[in-house]
Amino acid sequence: MKKLPIILLLFVLSLPAFSQNFGFGIKGGLSSTEIDFESDQFVPQGAQTGYHLGVFARLGGAGFYAQPELLFTQTSGVFVLDPQGSGSERYQADFNRLDIPVMLGVKMFKLLRLQAGPIASINVNSNLEDASGTVRDVDFNSATLGYQAGVGVDFGNLFIDAKYEGGLSKVTENIAGFGTDNRLNQWVLSVGFKLF
Repeated sequence: MKKLPIILLLFVLSLPAFSQNFGFGIKGGLSSTEIDFESDQFVPQGAQTGYHLGVFARLGGAGFYAQPELLFTQTSGVFVLDPQGSGSERYQADFNRLDIPVMLGVKMFKLLRLQAGPIASINVNSNLEDASGTVRDVDFNSATLGYQAGVGVDFGNLFIDAKYEGGLSKVTENIAGFGTDNRLNQWVLSVGFKLF
């Protein structure tokens, strides 16, 4: 317990150096998403394209930075259900969510950034349709966790980020009465602009 006040004091003293470079802006981009299943009954049918729009803040100093973001994200996934090889049924899941990634990174050569961090996703309005377009009753988890890692390039106030996102928690507990471990994995390409 005696070390706690010293750690807190060092943290408070480091805040001015860490927050000397603060920026706020907008960003948007595209993603390539695939649902990953831990079951042979569900077979993904390739990656689907989605998009995201939102805001970010960046603060840092001495080559390190933190970048929290708030993004509306629309993604989808297509898969078939083939229980015991008895024939397959095609499904499409559409995910509308609020993503909150917090990237921690290091800046090199005043141009290149390496970054990684957690992401929390809150379900806004997601649904599952079968091949006939009928919406199926599925309980999507209200929130999921994941991680992102990637690189970024800065050109003045403009920047480009390329990241991989992996899911750490299930999107649903079951689909069509079959329990499954399903997670969203995606490649994300973003363009942002620092307003100040």
